[in-house]
Amino acid sequence: MNEDLRRERERCTFNPQELTHLLDGGKEKTEERKQREKFFLEDPELKYTTPPEYLSHKEKYEEGLKKACIIFKKVQELQAEGKGGMENFREILGGQLGSAVLKDGNPLTLHYVMFIPTLMGQGTIEQQAHWISRAWNLEIIGTYAQTELGHGTFIRGLETTATYDPKTEEFVLNSPTLTSYKWWPGGLGHSANYAIVVAQLYTNGKCHGIHPFVVQLRDEETHQPLPGIIIGEIGCKLGMNATNNGYLGFKNVRVPREQMLMKNNKVMPDGSYIKAPSSKLTYGTMIFVRVAIVQDAGRYLRKAATIATRYSAVRHQSQIKEGAPEPQIIDFVTQQFKIFPQLASAFAFHFAGSWLWDMYNNVTSELETGKLDRLPELHAIACCLKAVSSADAAKGIEILRLACGGHGYMACSNLPITYGLVTAMETYEGENTVLYLQTARFLVKSWQSAHNGGQLQPTVQYLRDLMKNGNIRFEKNVPWAIQALKKVAYGKIDLAIRHLNERTKKGMEYDYAWNETSLELTVASEAHCRAFIVETFYNLVVEAVKNTSPQLGKVLLDLCDLYAVNTLLRNYGDLLRFAGMSSNDLEVIQTWLEELLKTIRPNAVGIVDGFDIHDDILSSPLGAFDGNVYERLFEEAQKSPLNKVPVNESFAKYLKPLLKSNL
Repeated sequence: MNEDLRRERERCTFNPQELTHLLDGGKEKTEERKQREKFFLEDPELKYTTPPEYLSHKEKYEEGLKKACIIFKKVQELQAEGKGGMENFREILGGQLGSAVLKDGNPLTLHYVMFIPTLMGQGTIEQQAHWISRAWNLEIIGTYAQTELGHGTFIRGLETTATYDPKTEEFVLNSPTLTSYKWWPGGLGHSANYAIVVAQLYTNGKCHGIHPFVVQLRDEETHQPLPGIIIGEIGCKLGMNATNNGYLGFKNVRVPREQMLMKNNKVMPDGSYIKAPSSKLTYGTMIFVRVAIVQDAGRYLRKAATIATRYSAVRHQSQIKEGAPEPQIIDFVTQQFKIFPQLASAFAFHFAGSWLWDMYNNVTSELETGKLDRLPELHAIACCLKAVSSADAAKGIEILRLACGGHGYMACSNLPITYGLVTAMETYEGENTVLYLQTARFLVKSWQSAHNGGQLQPTVQYLRDLMKNGNIRFEKNVPWAIQALKKVAYGKIDLAIRHLNERTKKGMEYDYAWNETSLELTVASEAHCRAFIVETFYNLVVEAVKNTSPQLGKVLLDLCDLYAVNTLLRNYGDLLRFAGMSSNDLEVIQTWLEELLKTIRPNAVGIVDGFDIHDDILSSPLGAFDGNVYERLFEEAQKSPLNKVPVNESFAKYLKPLLKSNL
């Protein structure tokens, strides 16, 4: 054990194991997680013999598929033991355990994350009985093909067509243009043999918009593409290079009528169309994945923060005072400011993700009974939470990488590949700007409802509460911060709507006025979301500390304070503009920030120890539990293929002739 880390652990004021149990949901949950990790991480077939950064693109896929198949077999073992719930699958396939076993993406993830959930959410009882059993038993492997070469988040613009033929009771799928080719689905390239395909439905000469279809892509025995299926992989990316993202085109591909998922909308044998009571019923799969993204953003941030915190406790460099010994770099306040707010953000996304998961389950249950009134609120908050958490996690991981100096630039630090995985979240399952605008539509309707005396959902109740309130008196506490952030959100929403209305009054069509106001609408949505995260973090922490030791309770409240204060300082211009703050108030907040950094400093290593992330999951010589950074870095260097021989063959081919050429 590195001496610096040993001393850090001795000075910690709380028991990190208590934090572990809190984050896991109890001691029993922690034991279950550890057993699950052991089940996967100790399997020799899931170990890397060569670090993935040294593999070719083709080798990365083949290694990824090999490991994914082993993982799926092990998942089936868990199912047989009654330990295979969807929550566990998300951990196995997502930002915690999954990213340890498959560092650069899993080509089969979408089978569990989107293919099966879509069958569950949009298939009839009969369709579920047929398809889910085959998918659950891994008789088939599915993916979810929605995004196209020419259209992503704007799914109403998708070009793939599914035209119903009543003579044969089949749908005929076609890709009428190059831009209509499906593009990006994970596992589509060479792994999946079935897909949920989202296409424009045509019956009796009329287009009914996008609908999901189960389509076989490859022969179940030979894996050869079926007639009319044009399929392949899209190539290298910034990250997720083992995910096998693919393209898919159709030329008169016929599927039986029964393979359109008809839980909501239906096509009868004669081609007549029966519309669902609400178009919002089809949101389920996308919302489910956005919930998972919020939770994964927090998990990835935990990993990066653990690496940077432990490294900063071990690394000695520079001097605070000339002539003094080189201190641990975690003692520099600038280093603390890079790391500690990211620690706080990881907790914020944990609590926001837990709240969102509970709401998702509650609303999904209500949908089964025909209650739709809370679905718009769920959709709106899931949109902006996905946008804020993914953007903040990506930015935070880059800050943490920079906090590790040159060593953070090394692939073996696991920070570059983690950044590549997380920044992808900013685009998939809804590009973040578009998602902010989705939330903005809900906020505009809610603002109008507040001013017209209508009903408001809980997350926007403040729009009515603040209508008649003036400036709020500054107080140095989180409840005041929440009110100030709500005041900012209200002011931004109010201003955006005023400008939107001014444009329409001058004769501009509403849709064009919306576009002209979109900069203000997006920042209004972000402000709404940031106020929500701080409030949710605070409320859930206040509830949690009732059942913790005073020592852990204080640490949690300190982290909540830091998240609130950092949010305030990131938006100080808005606070001056909308919340009536003074420059003196800002000075108090700045001092508050510095006090919190000093308070958290003794517990920083204890906090990341409380995350209880296995060394194999961290997969970083900079962040291992024992803190032996330099020994581990040197070991990693020996794994380079260039170090297998003392003189590379290129010396004789290129370098020696150059040296002897008398230039």
